[in-house]
Amino acid sequence: MKAISSMATRHVLADLAGAAQDAGYGELSIESLGGIDAADRVASGEQLDLVFLAIGALRKLAAAGHVDPDTVTPLVLSQVAVGVPSGADAPAAKPAGDAFADAAGMRAALLAATRIGYSTGPSGDALVGMIDDWGLTEQLGDRLVQAKAGIPVAKSLAQGEVDLGFQQLSELVGQPGVTILGVLASDAAIDTVFAGAVATTAADAEAARATLEHLASEAVADVKQQHHFALPN
Repeated sequence: MKAISSMATRHVLADLAGAAQDAGYGELSIESLGGIDAADRVASGEQLDLVFLAIGALRKLAAAGHVDPDTVTPLVLSQVAVGVPSGADAPAAKPAGDAFADAAGMRAALLAATRIGYSTGPSGDALVGMIDDWGLTEQLGDRLVQAKAGIPVAKSLAQGEVDLGFQQLSELVGQPGVTILGVLASDAAIDTVFAGAVATTAADAEAARATLEHLASEAVADVKQQHHFALPN
């Protein structure tokens, strides 16, 4: 089977695909790219069996007839975390983890930052929206640096292009040159549910549906947690 996904879930989906194959569901080949580009390819009518994107994007594709709406299935919950560069070239002045204990601390850290990295897709949109709600958009101006599609914020942090970065926890964990300060506080949390759906172009819709059900089952919950994703409610 052929599938497409956003970059945010590429590692966990690779392991989930392996677990599904071990359980007898057949081989699942997944191409991962920027979420916007992935959605555009689905909308173009490309032959695919499964699609893995943020649930909002999948619902839009379902409404347009590109994925089966009855199969849109939540798989993982991703929390946004904040990171700073680490290593010898890291800025001497950087916020401590407790700077993000609440929304007020986060606002102060944003105002103190020189370059703020954020991702494409729903989590980046949510961050920009929250900054706008706080009335900080004009003050931060061109200090806000959006990563290019398919390029992780962790890379920008490691290369010193930004001194503060916001990205899904799963994308920051274990990345060289990055120190994670923690996930965002509850009054500033940015959570994204990533889901799967059967494409309307699926060669074998029933087989794709069965595989998707396995990916959503308790049998593979530990795989998701190992990749620092929570389980959706």
